[in-house]
Amino acid sequence: MPQRYVAPTVNWFGVATKERTEHPFNMEVVAKYFEVVDDPSEADFAMVGIENPNGGVGYNIADKESGGNGYVPISLQFGTYTATHAREESLAAGSPLEEGITNRSYKGKTTTAINISDMALVTDTKRKMGDKPVVVLVKVAKPMVFAEIEPAADAILVHMGVQDQALMDIVSGKVEPSALLPFQMPKGMKTVEEQFEDVPRDMEPYTDSNGNTYDFAFGLNWSGTIEDERTQTYK
Repeated sequence: MPQRYVAPTVNWFGVATKERTEHPFNMEVVAKYFEVVDDPSEADFAMVGIENPNGGVGYNIADKESGGNGYVPISLQFGTYTATHAREESLAAGSPLEEGITNRSYKGKTTTAINISDMALVTDTKRKMGDKPVVVLVKVAKPMVFAEIEPAADAILVHMGVQDQALMDIVSGKVEPSALLPFQMPKGMKTVEEQFEDVPRDMEPYTDSNGNTYDFAFGLNWSGTIEDERTQTYK
C-alpha cells in the first residue's frame, strides 16, 4: 500500500498547510483485513488511496498582480489544464469589493491540480505491480475526470469519507457494494466548460475501458451494473 504525498496548500483565507507524506488509511484497521507488505513483488494486489483533483479556489493573486483579473480555472482533472473552451464573458460580474472587474472569465488560462501527485501514485503503482491488480479508492467531494487514472486501475471504489472499516469490508469482499454515483463524472473538461450552468445532468459522462459509463445513478455490484428501484426512478 503506497503512501500518499500531500502538497502544501494555501486556502482562500491565506491559511497554509505544510506538505506531508502519509498513509491514506488507518493502518491498524487495514491490518485486520490484510497482511501489509512494503515490497510490490511480495504483494498480491495494491490498494491506492487518493482524493479527487484539487483545482484550487479559482483565484490567483499572481494573475491579478500581472495584470489579469485574478480568476483562474478550477479544474476537475489532475494534469495541466488550459481553459480553451471557457466563456469569453462570465455570467457574473466582479465582486462589489473588486475595483474595475466586470468579467470573471478565465478563458485561455492554465492550471494544474494541487494533488497531481495522486495521478502519479496510481500510474506508478500500476507500473510496479505489473499484471497484479491495482485497486484505487477515491475520496470525492465533487465530480472528477477519471480518464487520467482509470486505465491504470483494475477496480475503482468511490467514497465520500466513510470509515476505513466500511471501505475494507468492500475491498475484502465481506460486503457487496451497493451505492450509486450522486453526480455525473465528466468525460473531460471540454464537456464541463460547455455545460449549461442551470441544467442538471447535461455533461457527457466518462466511459471506461469495460464500457461502463460513469453517469448519475451508476454503480456496480458483484453481478455487474446495479439495476433496482433507485435506478428505475432516477435514470
